Amino acid sequence: MEIAAVERPVVLVVTEPDPELPPPPLELIPAGVEVVEVGARPTDEQLAGAQVLYIWDHRFADLGPLLRRAPSVRWVHAASVGVNRLICPELAAVTLTNSRGVFDIPIAEWVLAAVLSHVKGLGDGWALQREHRWLYRSTGRLAGTRAAVVGTGSIGRTIGARLLGLDVDVTLVGRTARPDERFGAVRSSDELVSVAAEVDLLVLAAPLTPATTALVGAEVLGALGPRGFLVNVGRGQTVVESDLIDALRAGTIAGAALDVFEVEPLPVDSPLWSMPNVLVSPHISGDYAGFEVEMMAVFTANLARWLRGEPLHDVVDPTLGYVPG
Repeated sequence: MEIAAVERPVVLVVTEPDPELPPPPLELIPAGVEVVEVGARPTDEQLAGAQVLYIWDHRFADLGPLLRRAPSVRWVHAASVGVNRLICPELAAVTLTNSRGVFDIPIAEWVLAAVLSHVKGLGDGWALQREHRWLYRSTGRLAGTRAAVVGTGSIGRTIGARLLGLDVDVTLVGRTARPDERFGAVRSSDELVSVAAEVDLLVLAAPLTPATTALVGAEVLGALGPRGFLVNVGRGQTVVESDLIDALRAGTIAGAALDVFEVEPLPVDSPLWSMPNVLVSPHISGDYAGFEVEMMAVFTANLARWLRGEPLHDVVDPTLGYVPG
């Protein structure tokens, strides 16, 4: 979407104190921009002159009502990759961008760490170490295994590329089947049961949309099988968690590494906490020291385009719920 150049825009930064998120490094926003830091309920006066909303608060979910009170806003930027909380009809007249790319490598590294820990039995090794037991055992080998990565965005592709680098046979799964230059082809998510039956590792890195909600349930887990390992770094609601718990208890699958859950924080009484074949991670696979600086850099680069009247990068299609392509 092309936009007219703006002389001195007013940027409202929506943020609330959050122990899970560093404060926004507003000092990195260049001079010549009026920056107003507001809470989740800005006043009409604050909204009246704003052209840009920067949603730093990842829990914020009231964009529709806010936009109805902000007639001058033409661009909303999310300090996140997932934007399911922000999708609303009011975006028909507003451009929404996200922080695509910031978390690609750290999330891929987390996936590799989780998969290698599973294949090499590091959890068993740590348990034996705590017992001061020296026990010989053989472990698995990652090279030569098969993986399916659900999600064809930059995160899914980075995960797939890292797995390819370790001699894993990788299949990408997306909304539709199509040729792919790097991975040969993308399989349709409609084929996920068949795909799961063909692989050893199933990695979920898809955004939350109506099409991906409850995508992985008992049928997919059954197809993955007793040697299969599930990794979820996308959204918790893409998995039917009760079906996953049943599959883990029954040995239907070998184990899981989970960074996202249906309810977060994960309830203290969830069986997942105490399962020896499960890694529970508190939605931190992409968070590394200093990530807020890179996240701000994505925004300021787009802000420079905005000031020049150029098209913005990483524009979300609200009908899809993610950045296409």
